[in-house]
Amino acid sequence: MARRRAALCAFFLLQGIAMASWVTRTPAIRDALGASVAEMGMVLLGLAVGSMTGILAAGRLVTLWGTRRLALLGLALIVASLAVMAAGVAAGWAPLVAAGLLCFGLGMGLAEIAVNVEGAEVERLTARPLLHALHGFFSLGTVAGALLGIGLTAVDFPVPWHLLLVMAGSIPVLLAYRDAIPARLGMAERRDAAPTTEAPKPESKLLLIGLVVLAMALAEGAANDWLPLLMVDEHGLSPTHGSLVFLGFAAAMTAGRFGGGAFLRRHGPAAVLRASALLAALGLALVIFATNPVLAGAAGLLWGLGAALGFPVALSAAGQSGPDPAARVRVVATAGYVAFLVGPPLLGFVGEEFGLRRAMLLVLALVLVAAVVAPAARPSALRR
Repeated sequence: MARRRAALCAFFLLQGIAMASWVTRTPAIRDALGASVAEMGMVLLGLAVGSMTGILAAGRLVTLWGTRRLALLGLALIVASLAVMAAGVAAGWAPLVAAGLLCFGLGMGLAEIAVNVEGAEVERLTARPLLHALHGFFSLGTVAGALLGIGLTAVDFPVPWHLLLVMAGSIPVLLAYRDAIPARLGMAERRDAAPTTEAPKPESKLLLIGLVVLAMALAEGAANDWLPLLMVDEHGLSPTHGSLVFLGFAAAMTAGRFGGGAFLRRHGPAAVLRASALLAALGLALVIFATNPVLAGAAGLLWGLGAALGFPVALSAAGQSGPDPAARVRVVATAGYVAFLVGPPLLGFVGEEFGLRRAMLLVLALVLVAAVVAPAARPSALRR
């Protein structure tokens, strides 16, 4: 079991590093492509198409291949996508970068559903919270990737070589843990119990938890894709300082996820989700409305700390909301990853028309709704 947990931690870590490697270099990539905000939104559309394809296919593919094969396929696609994006940036050709992001999104969609289902199963077997810590390793990966990206940005290190460096470092990790996850987890569940092949019936509790996941995942994804550019374009920071703001966001998320277990045990998921949503809303509001760039940059810490526990805690609540927990986690995780990966490109189109600050008002509104419906995660109301 220890090696199984270690593999999941490593897989989440790699995804965070790969994500941050793209995010921290977005100003340089935008300049290399000569793209406007709307054109960057079109580039990010590749991510949206790939992630939607992966997310929609993941549930069925788990039943055919199991979580291990699907997770490894998704992670391999993420690693390969870095080479495609590197080639696109080197050539200054936006369609190739978009193709790399399509591959990245496809890998994320497949891998994330698989590793979250696997993580929920380990939680069930050990009777100990785990998903918040696993997502903490994703955030830790974003911190490590952001530190690397900031350092390489400061010395004008070429973006293509940066992405290839991350790719080369990821391959040995995948090879080391390729057999750590049980081979037939998803497949065995479905052969033993026919109902797991279908999504759970819609019910108010699961729908409300899904809304919380959607809102909090969008809050995280919006920062991952747009926070550095928002700080550069809307608040006048340099690319290096914009990346530092993202680093603060990622560090706050990491601290929140690793340190959130004690609060979760003491106050329960509903209270933690409501407090998280309100804190994220405060950070978002300051980033949107503050006229002082230092205050706006510092607000990124509140944004990150508030967004830290929303996604993993709500996933755990979904798994405990009724029968067939694996299917419930898949459904709610799908909603979350749609928001995380597809929402940010759509914000780019809104940002081109109205500005990135105003585009973030949509995220703020959803996060406030999440604070209102957070009591749906209360354990005393869960169906057993």
